[in-house]
Amino acid sequence: EGVKAQTKVMLNEPLPGQKASPEYLRVKYLREYSRYLHANLDTPVADCSADHDLTAAFREHWAKNLPFLLEGYEEQPGLQPSIRDVVPQSFDAYGADVRELVCAADRLGSLMQYDAPGFLPNRRVHRAMGMAALEVMQTLQHVWRNGKVRVAGKSRRLTWRDLFDVAVKWRRMVDPDQPVLWLDLMPARGLKSGFNSHINLVRGHVSNLRYATYFDRMLTSVKEKLLQHYGTNPKLHGETRESVQKARSVEDLLPALKKIFHSGRQQQQPGFMVATKVPGRADRDQQLDGFTLTMTGDAVGNVLFIADTQTTQRRTDEYHSEIRELFQPVPGAGKAHATLGTARQDVDTLCNIMLSMVYYFYNLMPLSRGSR
Repeated sequence: EGVKAQTKVMLNEPLPGQKASPEYLRVKYLREYSRYLHANLDTPVADCSADHDLTAAFREHWAKNLPFLLEGYEEQPGLQPSIRDVVPQSFDAYGADVRELVCAADRLGSLMQYDAPGFLPNRRVHRAMGMAALEVMQTLQHVWRNGKVRVAGKSRRLTWRDLFDVAVKWRRMVDPDQPVLWLDLMPARGLKSGFNSHINLVRGHVSNLRYATYFDRMLTSVKEKLLQHYGTNPKLHGETRESVQKARSVEDLLPALKKIFHSGRQQQQPGFMVATKVPGRADRDQQLDGFTLTMTGDAVGNVLFIADTQTTQRRTDEYHSEIRELFQPVPGAGKAHATLGTARQDVDTLCNIMLSMVYYFYNLMPLSRGSR
């Protein structure tokens, strides 16, 4: 039914000179992805990977929401009558072991809810993320017992990417209308130029509630960098300096910015960029590129304050190196204690490693969707 509905939208082409809607640009990708999912309904999830099965050009265009202009593209097979559709079942229809697993996933998934304005609870996402957490642990237990893991039909040693890919697949399944794809597996030309992720924190009179809890920290960082960079500027002394220190919003910074950038006949657009850094663990002296805070505007109601992340090859390699270094002891962590028993110290050490890996993962933002 979903493919049929998508086809109807495809037939509703924009008129000549009319701009195509985002829904129209997206629908062809969704139809192809729906066909791909249907063709693989009977394929084990471990043997199915959209990052490798779908063409590089398709994934890049879908992630960037570009028009569906793919030269030489071969369509996914249509719906095959031999492949039975998924039949929804009631919760009571499942066995006791499955029901227990689902309940455990619901409890785990609910812990991942952001306790912040703008993030409403979604039981579907909670359950999927809970299932992801359970499967990650099952994967580790399997590796601790057998030493290897099955990936794409072959057995090999577990890598950090394999572990994260378990969770990524669940994130992809819960929102099949979104291109949840690994950016470093995109065509080399795309990664070379970088994939940008923009988060509008303040746009005019509108503030992003989802990141309100982080706003004070970001504003403090901006003020510190502003005072540090322009500390020797005579225009940033006295009352102007004090106004920066007391600023509680980006609009409060406008008077100081105008004094700095408006000089004589040459008047620049007030604005600044602050690059954040993430400390390395493998090399304590290394500082990895975080995100960039940018503010532009010259009047209240005309201010743009954004957080921008650029995923380039160099930045990706640096983060991968950190995660890979952290992951090294994980495959062997459970061999000494097959069930981890009462070795509380071992459990805490493993948890700290996993949390550190997730920390670098989210700072890298390696997915086209779903990692922020």
